[in-house]
Amino acid sequence: MKLKKKIFLLIDEERGNKKGDHFVEYFICILILLNVITIFLESYRSINEQYGLLFYGIELVSIIVFSIEYIIRVWVADLQYPTLSPIRARLKYIFSFLGLVDLLSILPFYLPYLMKIDLRVVRVLRLLRLLRLLKLNRHSKSLRLIGTVLKNTKNDILVTVFMVFILLVLASTLMYNIENEAQPEAFNNIGQALWWAVATLTTVGYGDIYPITGFGKFLSGIIALLGIGIVALPTGIISSAYIEEVQKGKVSKECPHCGKSVESH
Repeated sequence: MKLKKKIFLLIDEERGNKKGDHFVEYFICILILLNVITIFLESYRSINEQYGLLFYGIELVSIIVFSIEYIIRVWVADLQYPTLSPIRARLKYIFSFLGLVDLLSILPFYLPYLMKIDLRVVRVLRLLRLLRLLKLNRHSKSLRLIGTVLKNTKNDILVTVFMVFILLVLASTLMYNIENEAQPEAFNNIGQALWWAVATLTTVGYGDIYPITGFGKFLSGIIALLGIGIVALPTGIISSAYIEEVQKGKVSKECPHCGKSVESH
């Protein structure tokens, strides 16, 4: 039981704070980033032909490490969720977001050996290796902070997204009715008008579809101006919440000797 608890503290990001814990975190983070670099380099045929064996070696080592990590996390799940029974604790981890990320990041490697799969499907499954980037959320304090910020602001962001959705629907419907007669090939349906609305509201302006009537241009200008403010709202919400969380991180701790509060940075 002591060994199990030591292993749990070694992989637990919140309770563990020893050198061994940091080594595990840094090692896995480096391995994840190395995997992402490998995925990019594999797309260059000349590089892949020359270093394909090295890339496979990195993938094999990664799979072994990530598989061991996944098995250990399933094993110690009852310590992570002490209020649940061992079986329910393990199921909770397996079906949690990070648990599914851990599983999906290693599954593409094993599936071709377990069942006969079309090579095109294998190529698609290999894209799941990019999910290993999400594993950084567990091992990086900065990414965990961003995750906390997004969690705390989700209601405000949802309201903003809903406002954007309503504006997109109104703008695309109006523009379809205004421009359809003048240029039916560009604004053939509301779906095409919706693409125009997205490009205009985000102020990207690809220029593949644009209004030619006077009223259409006027509406396009209004939508573009509204987009500057509305699309910027989530940025402001997240920035404000991020600063607030950073300030919370500077908690006041009580000195064990004098009993006075000491600010910790």
